[in-house]
Amino acid sequence: MATTTLTTTTTDPIRLEPSRGWTNTSFDQDSALSTTHTVRPEEFHHVDEDAPPPPDAIDALPNGGYGWTIVTTCAVFTFWTNGWLTTWGVLQAAIISSHTLPVSTSTITFVGSLALGLCVAFGLIATRLIRMFGARIICTTGILFMSLGTILASLTIKNIGGLFCTAGAMVGIGISLLYTASNVVPVHYFSTKLGMANGLVKMGGGIGTTVIAVASQELIAKVGVPWTFRTIGLLMLVTGIPCALLTKERTRGGSGPFVDWGMLRNVPFLCTCLAGMVCTFALFVPSFFLPLFAHSIGLSASTGAGLVAGFGLSTTIGRIAAGVACDKVGSMNTLLITMFFNTVSMLAIWPVSSTLAPLVIFAAINGIANGAFFVALPTAIVAMVGPGLATVAMGMATTAWTFGYLLGGPIAAVLIMSKGADKETSIEPYRAAIFYSGGVAFLSGVFVFAARFKMDMKVIKKL
Repeated sequence: MATTTLTTTTTDPIRLEPSRGWTNTSFDQDSALSTTHTVRPEEFHHVDEDAPPPPDAIDALPNGGYGWTIVTTCAVFTFWTNGWLTTWGVLQAAIISSHTLPVSTSTITFVGSLALGLCVAFGLIATRLIRMFGARIICTTGILFMSLGTILASLTIKNIGGLFCTAGAMVGIGISLLYTASNVVPVHYFSTKLGMANGLVKMGGGIGTTVIAVASQELIAKVGVPWTFRTIGLLMLVTGIPCALLTKERTRGGSGPFVDWGMLRNVPFLCTCLAGMVCTFALFVPSFFLPLFAHSIGLSASTGAGLVAGFGLSTTIGRIAAGVACDKVGSMNTLLITMFFNTVSMLAIWPVSSTLAPLVIFAAINGIANGAFFVALPTAIVAMVGPGLATVAMGMATTAWTFGYLLGGPIAAVLIMSKGADKETSIEPYRAAIFYSGGVAFLSGVFVFAARFKMDMKVIKKL
């Protein structure tokens, strides 16, 4: 195994690129004495974004070229994955109001949460599959699972078990393959412009949320719930397959660690992973329940769908802004700001949103923070580990989101129904779920704060 020996007299961490992987030397923060350390490819330490990149690591990435095609195809994937997951709130509200499926709100919510949970539960497996078979085959498989699962869901509207198998399991597996690919493939093409690339990719998800939410409500009103599922599924297939065939990585290898537990010894990386794991318990609560919440305060179904669409449009703004901010002020700084606005919107605005005006403000601010999260956190992780270990690191980080994606929505639903939301038309039954979400957002922000200032105590510094 190749090693690299380095002597340094600085307390700042330095990035290296050994023969395999992208790492940096360890350092003693309490001493500026010269130290000699042998760096191995499997080692992982904190990356200083201000340090000059080694030419054989970063400069080799094209920062464009075919990468812009990859950005476009991955944006289409996130259009459908984020659009479907966020619009589930509109679909479940239509199923509940049709009274064709005699189950509780929490049970139907769990169908969407199952798709969410599987999206990240198979992150490490999807990463390995991409290494083994290539992004093109995996993305094609993902779009087939997602589109066929959506089409078949139209046949199971009156059967909760069928919905779990189709809209839950099949769609969730497809989303997992596409979501993983859209996170890891752009890393092969971008370095200094990675924040912008991630922002454009994730922007597709914001547009998808906006478009699909409005289109779904119109389709439900005109052709009914089953044909809404079929239409969405067919459109996924028609637009997704060409994009899948265009998707490819620059290099591929089946070797490398499946999980690198050594990464968790790095405190900033561990805290960032914990922040993502905790935050996902609250991220999709607003989009899942905005339609039902709107109905509870006397607003129409179309207004509820419009709020979800506005939420989606705001995520688009957040994704673009976060992409630019990551490149300008640093990904960890951007993530910290994101978590601040996420917490404030949950704890200070949503609890008083008993009329349309404050509810619109909440949807806008929370949507911006939601979209920014999905750009800032992956970019921060890649900045920590470098492109050589980015695939494994992202697989580990997103797999940790499983329990939040799977249980966040159902927990909120149980809290809402336990307070009599089905019998009372006011904001009161939702307060427990709102403060649950806000508390989770606050705790996640604490972890981001710890990660940021463990990396560097200077407040004004690009990190």
